[in-house]
Amino acid sequence: MAEMTEQKATSVETPAPPETPKKSSGQKKRNRKKARNTIITLVVLAALAVGGVFLYRFLTKKDAVESQIQIAVAQISSIQSTVQGSGNAKAKESAAITLTQGGTVQEVYVTAGDTVTAGQPLYTIRSQDAEDEVTAAQEKVDNLQKDMNDLVKKANNLTVRAPFAGKLVEISEFQVGDDVADGAAVATLVNDKKLKLSLYFSYAYENDIAVGQSVSVSIPAVMDSFNGTVEKINKVSYISPEGSVYFEVVIAFDNPSTLTQGMTATATLAAADGSAIYPYANGETEYYETRKIVTESEGPLLTDNLLRYANVNAGDVLLVMGSDTIDSDMRAKQKEIDDAMEKLTEAQKALSNFNATAPIDGMVTTCTLTEGAEVKSGETVITISNTTTMVVEITVDDRNISFVSPGMAVELTDYNGNSFMGTVTSINMSVGENSSNGMTSYPVTLEVDNFGGTLLAGMWLDYSFVASQSDDCIVVPMQSVKYVSDTDGNTSSVVFIHADARPDNAVEIDIPATEPGQTPTYPSEEEGYYPVPVVTGLSDNYNVEIKEGLQGDEEVFVNYYVEQAWG
Repeated sequence: MAEMTEQKATSVETPAPPETPKKSSGQKKRNRKKARNTIITLVVLAALAVGGVFLYRFLTKKDAVESQIQIAVAQISSIQSTVQGSGNAKAKESAAITLTQGGTVQEVYVTAGDTVTAGQPLYTIRSQDAEDEVTAAQEKVDNLQKDMNDLVKKANNLTVRAPFAGKLVEISEFQVGDDVADGAAVATLVNDKKLKLSLYFSYAYENDIAVGQSVSVSIPAVMDSFNGTVEKINKVSYISPEGSVYFEVVIAFDNPSTLTQGMTATATLAAADGSAIYPYANGETEYYETRKIVTESEGPLLTDNLLRYANVNAGDVLLVMGSDTIDSDMRAKQKEIDDAMEKLTEAQKALSNFNATAPIDGMVTTCTLTEGAEVKSGETVITISNTTTMVVEITVDDRNISFVSPGMAVELTDYNGNSFMGTVTSINMSVGENSSNGMTSYPVTLEVDNFGGTLLAGMWLDYSFVASQSDDCIVVPMQSVKYVSDTDGNTSSVVFIHADARPDNAVEIDIPATEPGQTPTYPSEEEGYYPVPVVTGLSDNYNVEIKEGLQGDEEVFVNYYVEQAWG
């Protein structure tokens, strides 16, 4: 059986809690203040926690980006290509007179504002320096020209020519390559086409013989007579052994090619009464002309045509020499002459500026001269402008320059609204300037009639004109024309049109991939847009003409615009 243990309950007495002491009034105030501060701290911490949550959500939020297609309709319309801008007016012709030497003003004939004509005297200034400058410059040119003439003569003398027709009776022996000296004997040339005969006649026949009188010349060696003419009469005093006094008569006659020098000959003349006149004694025939030919230059022998007793004509080449320096010497001398001529021209112009006349028609715009005043080199003393025709330079971009041509009329207006008509006179296609919009502009010059004088130099004029225009054409926004590469890498112009099915003229293009969240460059076929090739025409600042590729009324893609939604 189970053992049972009996326990007795024991009663324990619990001690009473100690008595709480009573608080004073100051201690109660401190407790209330502490409680209030605790509550404020808890409220601030709660606010900071809520703000942190909102700040975290703000910093970590993401934008919702949505791209929208901007479209337009290909319209049948008109388009103009307009050129506009402003340009500065200036006189077409102007002249300024600037002094190059100092001097004293003698007289002044014009003042600023006077109208002058070309050639009208303007003033007179005395300048000894300017006169001396011209004299010295002229002397230098003259001396250099003499030097050049000598060089030219020397160059010409490298070729020795026969001075007249005749026969070479003596020649010098040369070898090709030999150095021929200046003054070297070349040959003796005689004119044997004619012969002459000197005879002495008594002064008793002084009045019976005259120049031009016919003579009969006899040559015993050939037993023949020849007709001659008295060519010269020399009133000398030849005294014969018999004590008679004679004068000389020179007779010339043609050589039939069988006669030569040194042949004994005589002549008979007829007196006024018909009687014969004979000379004191016979004479000997001489060549009509004899000349020893010598070189007048020097150089190595190139060729020669020297043969004794050879018949030559006037101008035939006898000998040719070369020169290594003559050409370079002549070029150098010509350069000196050109420089000296330029200085002479400047000196003459400078001198003319001291006795100046108006170089052009026009108005004297400035005149700084007063009589008796001293002027210095470098001073611009008078300017003249011809303002009857003004010049305005405008610029035309490469889009319109092909439509501008000389003779085209352009209307211009000043700041007061006054109109002027200009005419295109020149187009400078060689000078193009790139602008900020990527176009190249070319200068175009306009001439403007200004007979009334209302257009002043320096005035700014606005211009605007239609360079070209197309009517009843297909027009789309300029941004809708895209320049793309096809699958073969060829670049072409296309317009993306909206269609229910792929058009027959649509092309395959290389569309770059678009990153997630990035706005695409071109619309896709899934969106119903297809690229078709186009040929563009005129364009203005906003639209472009489509000459081929569209029919009109097509809905075309222009661009993407982006709407942002905050998440």
